[in-house]
Formats: sequence, C-alpha cells, structure tokens
Amino acid sequence: MTSKQEQVEQATPSLEKLKADHRRHEQRLEELKQKSWLTPDEEIEEKRLKKLKLQLKDQMAALRRSAS
Repeated sequence: MTSKQEQVEQATPSLEKLKADHRRHEQRLEELKQKSWLTPDEEIEEKRLKKLKLQLKDQMAALRRSAS
C-alpha cells in the first residue's frame, strides 16, 4: 500500500518538472519583452504565458505544502 505522499507524487508532476516549465515560460516572456512591439498573437501568447506561470507557481507551492 502506498502512502498518501507517494500517491500525491504519482498523481502530480514533479517539482523539478514544474520548475523547468516555469523557467521555460519566463525565458519566452523575456524574449517577448525585448521586442519593441508585439503582434496580436504575441500579445495573446504573453498573457497566456503569464497565466501559466502563475498556475505553475501555485502548483509548486501546493506540492511544497503537501510535502511538509
């Protein structure tokens, strides 16, 4: 029988994967910031990436809380 912690780990992405995804989104946002203007598609992408980063941050915080 697996412990609750093991079940949580199996059902959710690892903290390292979440961190890697967060860094990848941050890098893309930095690329977009370097542009003098954004196309409409890039503006949508920027908003989507910001939301995804916040979701990842929340997931990482939840994993840390459940691990403690």
